[in-house]
Amino acid sequence: MKKQNSKLQKNMNLAEVVFKYPAVAEVLLDHGLHCVGCMANSFDTIEMGAKVHGMSDEEIAELVERLNEVVEYKE
Repeated sequence: MKKQNSKLQKNMNLAEVVFKYPAVAEVLLDHGLHCVGCMANSFDTIEMGAKVHGMSDEEIAELVERLNEVVEYKE
């Protein structure tokens, strides 16, 4: 279920997301997106980075939902 007021979307730039919400970096790393620390994050979106690492559309939706939980609840 997608929240209407989600702060983060799959088309957002990885570097901008991590800069604005540093706590999401751990979640991204846990999902295999080690691009949070490489130069690719300056031009990749969450979705692009996830696709490069073999994630399905469903897995990407779950990742974005989890990222929003981290942002919303400061986990």
